[in-house]
Amino acid sequence: MPIDAAKATSAEPRTTELAWDHKDVQLYHLGIGAGAATPEKPHPATDPDELRYTLESALHVLPSFATVAGGGMALAGGLSAPGIDVDLAAVLHGGQTVTVHRALPVTGRATQTSTVPAVYDKGKAAVIVLRSEVADGDGPLWTCDTQIFVRGEGGFGGERGPSARLEPPERAPDLTTERLIREDQALLYRLSGDWNPLHADPEFAKLAGFDRPILHGLCSYGVTLKAVVDTVLGGDVGRVRSYTTRFAGVVFPGETLRVRVWRDAPEPGRLQVSVTAADRDDAPVLADTVIAYR
Repeated sequence: MPIDAAKATSAEPRTTELAWDHKDVQLYHLGIGAGAATPEKPHPATDPDELRYTLESALHVLPSFATVAGGGMALAGGLSAPGIDVDLAAVLHGGQTVTVHRALPVTGRATQTSTVPAVYDKGKAAVIVLRSEVADGDGPLWTCDTQIFVRGEGGFGGERGPSARLEPPERAPDLTTERLIREDQALLYRLSGDWNPLHADPEFAKLAGFDRPILHGLCSYGVTLKAVVDTVLGGDVGRVRSYTTRFAGVVFPGETLRVRVWRDAPEPGRLQVSVTAADRDDAPVLADTVIAYR
């Protein structure tokens, strides 16, 4: 069934109740590499800074947890919106923004309100834009803007949408670091709620055009934010105000991500980030990536 853009964008907001606790936060952190050795932390399991991601008595919540809180309902909500009926094998995550309104609690119950602000026609594909606003009894917690790329669903005569790109600064990065993606990383990350078989089932991956399962885009997203928080922001998750990216290429488990960071770019209070696959001649992974910080 083709996407009915008018029906999707005019539908009433949908609400979902979310709940999570320290185990969900710890599992997410482990899924994005917490506790694993890095160039900066060769012995991380007992490192006091690393324990903030893994030990319940010292736990801080990385803002990218917002993408999976309550079981990854933001993406699922977009695919179940009125007027949208798509094949999972044709779906890729196009882009993601998380805006944090205050510190994410270790344990929480909240209400998510989801809308589809736009559906863009890219010719051979469609891009579904989903907005999820999450609040608890104390007020707004975070806003997620998710872009879902659906191959074969374009050509319906809609607006093409924005296509501006953020070029890297014309100078060397202020910091470069690498993060190994373990062979089992996707299998662990999917336990946080994204059960798309594209990330686990070789036969399904072949149907989607890949010779083997690929890593979740949101896993790369989380790995990158943790790397930047740990190396540039002093390990302080509370300094992150917002985090936006465009998913520019796939990652296969077992590869190494190369993360480059430019301070105060494109303006003060912003970090511009580029992520590539070091094993494939720096093939693009995350582009147009900016972290706004305090």
